Amino acid sequence: MRQNQYFCSCLTLIILGTAVIVAAPAGSEEPTMNDAIAAAAAEIEPQLVEARRWFHQHPELSNREEKTGAEIARRLEAMGYDVQTGVARHGVVAVLEGALPGPVVAWRSDIDALPILEQVDVPYRSTNDGVMHACGHDIHTTVGLGTAEVLMGLKDRLHGTVKFIFQPAEEGPPIGEDGGAKLMIAEGVLEKPMPEAIFGLHVMPIAEAGFAALRPGGLMAASDRFTITIHGRMTHGSAPHDGIDAVYVASQVVTALQAIASREVDARRSLVVSVGTLNAGSRYNIIAAKAVLTGTVRTLDPETWAEIPERFERIVGGICEANRATYELDYERTAPVVDNDEGLTEFALASLGRSLGSKNVLVVDPIMAAEDFAYFQQQVPGVYFFLGVANAAKGWTDYVHTPTFRPDEAAIVAGVKAAASLLADFTSRDPIGAED
Repeated sequence: MRQNQYFCSCLTLIILGTAVIVAAPAGSEEPTMNDAIAAAAAEIEPQLVEARRWFHQHPELSNREEKTGAEIARRLEAMGYDVQTGVARHGVVAVLEGALPGPVVAWRSDIDALPILEQVDVPYRSTNDGVMHACGHDIHTTVGLGTAEVLMGLKDRLHGTVKFIFQPAEEGPPIGEDGGAKLMIAEGVLEKPMPEAIFGLHVMPIAEAGFAALRPGGLMAASDRFTITIHGRMTHGSAPHDGIDAVYVASQVVTALQAIASREVDARRSLVVSVGTLNAGSRYNIIAAKAVLTGTVRTLDPETWAEIPERFERIVGGICEANRATYELDYERTAPVVDNDEGLTEFALASLGRSLGSKNVLVVDPIMAAEDFAYFQQQVPGVYFFLGVANAAKGWTDYVHTPTFRPDEAAIVAGVKAAASLLADFTSRDPIGAED
């Protein structure tokens, strides 16, 4: 990164549509790119908080993010971007070409919310009853917009090209619909130009606001979703021998599925099988003719992931046959392992250490939550990291996907500094951090 050039005595940034002048002493040495990014991010922090609160108040579910996408596009256009909308229904893409030569890199932000009734008493709480940004995608969106803002203001110093991807339906499209990262890729989001690498983040209350956490290799688990429908035969509760009890069969299936992890897979290979719902029956004294189970499978081990559908068929089929029941199994792959490229992770650790301070960058164990960012990593090398949002002193430590999740907004400006510096570092350096 060049640090010995001189430039004019002021730097003009367009902050969410508002011109702001960041002054530099006339004739002084140009600050480093990281310092310029930090100053620009700090300058727009109030606007970043305002933006996050707008998105938090107007959450929309997966594949329904119409207003969210329109607002993202409006803000990007106010910064001077040419914007592509309607990608994978409501996704938005914007490309920034730096003034200096360099590679293409992508930044991905997800934008959808969850069907959760918010229980956080704040003035900017959700105005869409039963829908909440309980996973922090409002912050992801704001970090993406803030990063686009900062780098646009530093375009004359930026190497290469940055592609900003705002992705719908990360939480999973409704049953029967396509969506998310897979649909964006199918619609060509990684083409023209194709990035050499992709980065992204997820807020997590596993660390205080201002911290980043990551690891090489598997960071988040592969995730599958299953639905098992068991068909028996209805009869009166006083004469179960005249029917086939779907509840009884379903209870055996639930127990047997747990044995996959405890008795069929090496304990050193991670696996979680969870049945989330079991619905059956219509009355207390009637043997149910049908039971429907839904659940999820998580693993960090590719070999285990490949074997699970066959194990399900064998176990569910065997139990149903033994009890004279029939079944249907709908087994859906929802996301592979979030697998951070090792060389790129080494580069990211160094970059994050410079932008946030080395003491604020943690190497952590993987978690069993899932993220469809993994599909992007199957196409190009990528690194995903966690942005700390906890504030233990204020009691803001509740986990994501809960109605009481409350992230510390101080994390937003840290996320922008981290993301903008990471992208600028990548486009001006090779993946191991060597100078151009």
